[in-house]
Amino acid sequence: MREMTASLYAVIDKYFYWIDLPKITVIDVIEIIIIAFVIYEVLAWIKNTRAWALLRGIIVILLFIVIAAIFRMNVILWLAANLVSIAVIALIIIFQPELRNALETLGRGNLFSRIFQFNADRNASERMSEKTINDIVKACQEMGKDKTGALIVVERDIMLREYIRTGIELDSLISSQLLINIFEHNTPLHDGAIIVRGNRVVAATCYLPLSDNMELSKELGTRHRAAVGISEVSDSLTIVVSEETGALSIAMDRELYQDVSADFLREKLKEAARIGNENRPFRQRMRNRAMNTDAEGARKDSSSEDKGRGSGDA
Repeated sequence: MREMTASLYAVIDKYFYWIDLPKITVIDVIEIIIIAFVIYEVLAWIKNTRAWALLRGIIVILLFIVIAAIFRMNVILWLAANLVSIAVIALIIIFQPELRNALETLGRGNLFSRIFQFNADRNASERMSEKTINDIVKACQEMGKDKTGALIVVERDIMLREYIRTGIELDSLISSQLLINIFEHNTPLHDGAIIVRGNRVVAATCYLPLSDNMELSKELGTRHRAAVGISEVSDSLTIVVSEETGALSIAMDRELYQDVSADFLREKLKEAARIGNENRPFRQRMRNRAMNTDAEGARKDSSSEDKGRGSGDA
């Protein structure tokens, strides 16, 4: 790499000596790529939130200040210079919800959650079983056939205590019959969402935050917006059964998957439950691998002892 860079600079010095180019190192290129990526991600994130309209307003104000500087409007420039510190604080207050969501999204990154699994013991004990997943899928299919509206939130790594407190705590073992009875029309618990933790329904009639994503279709109802809203503030998986069409939808990671099949729902639930060795936390996989290695070594030792005994008996 250094030889290639030196050859490039030699060619530039020989044929483009009349151009004064700054020395660019590999670190400079990496910095440019990182800054460009961060700016792109920030702009893409802002465009999908209410901050986009606020940013356009800020751009208009900055253009006005540039015009004032061109025409030397000293009073306006003096006001702008003295209001900079106040404007920074005001921007932090105005963008507080968006900044909080951005930091939560960064903290929920897959890279960090897989390597640094701080709550691995809780995850191992509170993940859904195959039976629970099958019961949820079966109940959703039955409610879809009868066009019974439902909203089921599956808790993952981020605890949903603040939303559990808005409902009625149950702590009931999940079954398809239980889920169907909860969302049956004119029953005390049918209104609102239920929150699932592991193999149990921990609360019903819970209130969820509604999404303010401007890209969502206007035809979507409150259930779908609530499902997307809870996916914006947590890593949960939310299942929606439409009361009008009976179609199944899934909201996770700020995305809404509409009119999904039962097989697709089952696969997403398995991913949420991390069923399968490839989805387990890094430390848990290493622990299991070490245990398997020890067990294999013990089996080899026992087999060698048996062979030694057999030769001794002979």
